[in-house]
Amino acid sequence: MSEPRVIETHELTKRFGTFDAVRSLSLRVTGQRITAFLGRNGAGKSTTIKMLLGMTHPTSGTGTVLGRSIIDARANTEMRREVAYVGEDKQLYGYMTVEQLIRFTKSFYRDWQPEAEQRLLKQYQLPQKRKVKALSKGMRTKLALLLAFCRRPALLILDEPSEGLDPVSIEELLQALVTAAADGTTVFFSSHQIAEVERVAEHVCIIDHGQLAMNFSLEDMREQYRRITLGFAEQQPTEKFRIHGIQQIRTSGRQVILLANQNADAIVELARTMEPVSVDVAPMGLREIFLETVKEES
Repeated sequence: MSEPRVIETHELTKRFGTFDAVRSLSLRVTGQRITAFLGRNGAGKSTTIKMLLGMTHPTSGTGTVLGRSIIDARANTEMRREVAYVGEDKQLYGYMTVEQLIRFTKSFYRDWQPEAEQRLLKQYQLPQKRKVKALSKGMRTKLALLLAFCRRPALLILDEPSEGLDPVSIEELLQALVTAAADGTTVFFSSHQIAEVERVAEHVCIIDHGQLAMNFSLEDMREQYRRITLGFAEQQPTEKFRIHGIQQIRTSGRQVILLANQNADAIVELARTMEPVSVDVAPMGLREIFLETVKEES
């Protein structure tokens, strides 16, 4: 039985003038797990998220969130009742106090969790009588997270959620994401913090220049992804190494560096028939895979 797809897009494109912020993006996110959405600044992460939420309209392509079309206004409104979103800018009503904003927000949600509200107010040490506009950036982030977590959404979408948080607060955030996923919430979040992602995510999607560049599970990464470095007496043509399982090929003089996402043992066995003078096989971490994926070709 296939896993339910909470987010699905097909050829999703967003064009600003002659610039494609997102280009023919086909993305699939399955339910009840934590998926990280990675990319450099300007890669198209925030634009994609805004299209998923109906905050901006795609130039072309289609998509669904929780089975509802992202381009149908009525379906989008229904979808948002089950989705909590914390944006990078954490826009909140600045003229309200913390207490007033919480009371205002929970009036819209029948399944609001009062016990989670009290626990997070204490944990985050939010000053309930202070106006939102007077909060620090970190405090605004914590308030936005409280408003999202207490709704118990089917899908939680976060854009750079740890921005502005101190190390202790980041640790609390990561634990909260894990707890939310364990309780049945699907978590989809963008981040530049690779170490944080590697600790909590189960799946990773990497976007580059508006297109999906990589899509893999962290379990597969640890078990199968390998960097294979081959040294030769003479420079080798890259065409010889275009075989199943090789994700990327780079050369540096007489050295050939292969990034394999599967089939590493067979690749090494085949490479040995080419009589290399040295063979080195090493596991790859998420940071290394990310940097290799988004590296500009020279």
